[in-house]
Amino acid sequence: MNEIYLKFPARSENEVFARNAVAAFMLPLNPSLSELSDVKTAVSEAVTNSIVHGYSSDMGWVFLVCRTDGDCLEVEISDEGRGIENIEEALQPFFTTLPGEERSGMGFTIMQTFMTEFSVESEVGKGTTVRMKKRIGRRPEADA
Repeated sequence: MNEIYLKFPARSENEVFARNAVAAFMLPLNPSLSELSDVKTAVSEAVTNSIVHGYSSDMGWVFLVCRTDGDCLEVEISDEGRGIENIEEALQPFFTTLPGEERSGMGFTIMQTFMTEFSVESEVGKGTTVRMKKRIGRRPEADA
């Protein structure tokens, strides 16, 4: 097993840093370009959610934990922001708390679609944690 811990300010420019850090960390698993793209997209969505919805205009921290274990990549992204009042509602496609902005409400749906496993925990006023796993090297025919 290998793991890294990162803590960075909740600033939009750090989304690129987080996405690329996870991509570089997972390279020893020899991911396909598609797997690499899936993980980078899911990480981008999770970090952006922390920045935009967790803190809005407030300053805060985003925490990223990344582990590899065998052929599995585990990613945990958390914040200490507002939290989510209704997780079940937030997980619905097209749901957004910022309808006046150009937000599609598809962040959690994208994370669920691109990763092998996905879960979210949140407490209002204390923050949100997204946990995702991706099996690397697994081909769709292996699931049949």
